[in-house]
Amino acid sequence: MAGLCGVSKGPIPGGIRNLTLLQNLDLSFNSFSSSIPDCLYGLHRLKSLDLNSCDLHGTISDALGNLTSLVELDLSNNQLEGNIPTSLGNLTSLVELHLSYSQLEGNIPTSLGNLCNLRVIDLSYLKLNQQVNELLEILAPCISHGLTTLAVRSSRLSGILTDHIGAFKNIELLDFSYNSIGGALPRSFGKLSSLRYLDLSMNKFSGNPFESLRSLSKLLSLHIDGNLFHGVVKEDDLANLTSLTEIHASGNNFTLTVGPNWIPNFQLTYLEVASWQLGPSFPLWIQSQNQLHYVGLSNTGIFDSIPTQMWEALSPFLYLNLSRNHIHGEIGTTLKNPISILTIDLSSNHLCGKLPYLSSDVLQLDLSSNSFSESMNDFLCNDQDKPMQLEFLNLASNNLSGEIPDCWMNWTSLVDVNLQSNHFVGNLPQSMGSLADLQSLQIRNNTLSGIFPTSVKKNNQLISLDLGENNLSGTIPTWVGEKLLNVKILRLRSNRFGGHIPNEICQMSHLQVLDLAQNNLSGNIPSCFSNLSAMTLMNQSTDPRIYSIARYGRSYSSMQSIVSVLLWLKGRGDEYKNILGLVTSIDLSSNKLLGEIPREITYLNGLNFLNLSHNQLIGHIPQGIGNMRSLQSIDFSRNQLSGEIPPTIANLSFLSMLDLSYNHLKGNIPTGTQLQTFDASSFIGNNLCGPPLPINCSSNGKTHSYEGSDGHGVNWFFVSMTIGFIVGFWIVIAPLLICRSWRYAYFHFLDHVWFKLQSFRLGSITV
Repeated sequence: MAGLCGVSKGPIPGGIRNLTLLQNLDLSFNSFSSSIPDCLYGLHRLKSLDLNSCDLHGTISDALGNLTSLVELDLSNNQLEGNIPTSLGNLTSLVELHLSYSQLEGNIPTSLGNLCNLRVIDLSYLKLNQQVNELLEILAPCISHGLTTLAVRSSRLSGILTDHIGAFKNIELLDFSYNSIGGALPRSFGKLSSLRYLDLSMNKFSGNPFESLRSLSKLLSLHIDGNLFHGVVKEDDLANLTSLTEIHASGNNFTLTVGPNWIPNFQLTYLEVASWQLGPSFPLWIQSQNQLHYVGLSNTGIFDSIPTQMWEALSPFLYLNLSRNHIHGEIGTTLKNPISILTIDLSSNHLCGKLPYLSSDVLQLDLSSNSFSESMNDFLCNDQDKPMQLEFLNLASNNLSGEIPDCWMNWTSLVDVNLQSNHFVGNLPQSMGSLADLQSLQIRNNTLSGIFPTSVKKNNQLISLDLGENNLSGTIPTWVGEKLLNVKILRLRSNRFGGHIPNEICQMSHLQVLDLAQNNLSGNIPSCFSNLSAMTLMNQSTDPRIYSIARYGRSYSSMQSIVSVLLWLKGRGDEYKNILGLVTSIDLSSNKLLGEIPREITYLNGLNFLNLSHNQLIGHIPQGIGNMRSLQSIDFSRNQLSGEIPPTIANLSFLSMLDLSYNHLKGNIPTGTQLQTFDASSFIGNNLCGPPLPINCSSNGKTHSYEGSDGHGVNWFFVSMTIGFIVGFWIVIAPLLICRSWRYAYFHFLDHVWFKLQSFRLGSITV
């Protein structure tokens, strides 16, 4: 075996052509950053060539067919492109072929069918764009009987599986996952008697696969999640699967129909059947599975309480997910020792009573969206024999009340704390400052009061801080921008904060979401907002800390959306999770902000959403707003802005929401691909003209005020006419009411006029 020590860079040395007797060459895991040199194709005695992970690019030459002695070929994990050469069919001694994780494309050459000695084929993560039945037809005649491994994961396969699959009688590993293969599994699947590992996940398969798989007694691991499978699974369908240890079958529409005393013939270590119908009773057969480490029973139609003895059976688990069911009752002490489940997700059920006592071994606990009530004092302040290891705590959307206990010094491993949508009062306790690793704190939608909590001053690892929808008051302290320098999300919406926005916030260079809306903030918008550098980056990549904490890797956790935030965008509130790292937003609406919109804010060309509405801002819209090419939403409504709309606003090609209504803007609405598609309500309450308003701009530059059917603007013509009428009326009537002699004279005059008119009318009739 010839190899290179360490990591080599640069091209593969040309001198390698002199090693004419070489039989085994392993150059894997280097950084050659070059194409495959022609000299390699001259080593005719090579039996093994391993170029895995060498950063190779370019195409594979047809000269590859000269290496007729090759038994093993590994070109995986490179940047090779183009088609798979047809000369590959010359390598008739080949036993293992690895081409995965590259840019190779097109169809598998039919010459591959000549390689009758092939035992392992890995074509995963290519760009094949091929029908799966075409691939099987190529391989079936010569290769099928000896092939043990066929992996074509995520290679753009489509079509349906045909009975050709039944020819692969010795196949042990079959991986067609993450493609677009559809249809039902053919009956010939039952002939794959040697199959041990099957992965068909994330495709478009339909029908009931257990009708074809029920005879596979050697099957160890079954992955069929994320398909369109459906049907009833009975005891007989599972009776022969005696070797089964893993079931990954979530995201389908199965109903498991078994007797109350059913005991499976297999012993599972991994069970994920989310969205199956297992209820209404709790599936007691799980107690027989004493090797289980992972249990996912989310959304499985369970209308029952959790049997007490179940917790004893679950004690060796690493992961338990019973979320999105209708489980009721209390938990009490059932989660305390000797329970050693590392991750527990019981969210979105009907559990009630006090929060349970917790084992010190639990790493992640999600009890959100239940009916737990009373104080969390017993839960948090309970004496423990060992330090608490909990890292993720989600108690959101319950009925917890009282003050948040001052016992957080016992929970120093916490990374994510979510207490939102409860009934907590008071302020945050000082002991929360002892959570040195805390990265996300969400306590929105409670009844917290007092000033901005000083306890978070010590949480300098915070990424997300959400204190919105509370009754906090006072000013936003300057230390927020000096101490919380890692914060990406700062949400203080719907409180009673007053005073100015501190300039120190501009030091938070990682800030992506700033929501200070619906407070009593005054003063000017800081011009230093241009220093918020995370909002100046277009097409920014996602910080993995937004999704998950690296330390969670110790468990089987699937809680990947660790940080979420409620953002009011485009007029509605939405919770952002999976794309949070790509969202940038500033919302200062519904305050008492004064002055002009600082032109420096237009330097934030990575900003997606900007809302300054319902303030007292004056001056012009900055001319540079057209440079903010990432803007998707602008709301400047209900201010006192004046002047014309800058023509550069038409450059915002991603703009999908615009509201400039009820200001003092004038002139033409700029013409652009986006602006004329907005509703007229985006511009009413100004002195604007042109589409989409139904007012034509006159040639002399005169403009008009257009209010719309629901407008609140003032039409001064009607106001002045009304005032004039009232004033004229009282000029005539008031003297008559005050002076009696004038009143007598006035009515005498009216009588005289009436007498003259009557005389004139009678004289006309006589004539």
